[in-house]
Amino acid sequence: AGMIAKTATNPLDRIRMLSQTGEHGTSTSPGSKKVTPFQLYRSILQNEGLLGLWAGNGTNLLRVFPAKSIVFASNDFYRGVFGRIYWGSSSNESYSDLENSGRKLPTSLSFLAGGFAGMSASAATYPLDLARGRITGKLAGPGGKKHYKGILNTLVVTVREEGARALYKGVTPTLLGAMPYEGIKFGTVGVLERVFPRKEVDDGNSNSNAVLRKVMFGGAGGISAGILTYPNDTIRRLLQLQGSKGTTEHFAGYW
Repeated sequence: AGMIAKTATNPLDRIRMLSQTGEHGTSTSPGSKKVTPFQLYRSILQNEGLLGLWAGNGTNLLRVFPAKSIVFASNDFYRGVFGRIYWGSSSNESYSDLENSGRKLPTSLSFLAGGFAGMSASAATYPLDLARGRITGKLAGPGGKKHYKGILNTLVVTVREEGARALYKGVTPTLLGAMPYEGIKFGTVGVLERVFPRKEVDDGNSNSNAVLRKVMFGGAGGISAGILTYPNDTIRRLLQLQGSKGTTEHFAGYW
């Protein structure tokens, strides 16, 4: 599901990342530094063609499966750990056991569990995230010449030209952002579950209602987290490009 969603929204994500990094070479009107999404969309088509809208999607798909799997699996793990500490339960009880017994974690602990889950996933898959940032965050030059030509090429060129440590450029804001992002997302879902508890009704529509409920709660959590952590995400994308081929904007560090 995550892979389908990422593929469908990759064109918008490409425009967003080019807007964040400024590595699009799009000229603006005199006295204005603002580049509209439509201008970026047109520049991508002119320089890279229609497929340019999906640049970096392969890297994203390769990363999204393990990343999302780690997030959800470790979120349950951390919620179980915090639940056992909070309620003084047996170490053999999982989060599902605690949830099935009708016990709900406080919002603060839901936030922490989600935050630690996000940090775990980000740390485990970061080199792929950096590769995606470099592929997606740069627009091809004249004649469609690309600075990076795929996942493996990006990783190899980065290590050869900048050293192995370069694979973790921008990891500080990534980890700092993962805590509040996933924390806010899962914390929001936790709040909504407490405010709007699930009602067990045997009317044949319980499954569809449960799916819709998860979609609505998950969407609300994702929007809230995305808006509140967006500035940090922009810093992360800028730092990922430092030292890379053709970069025009230079920054010394997080601050």
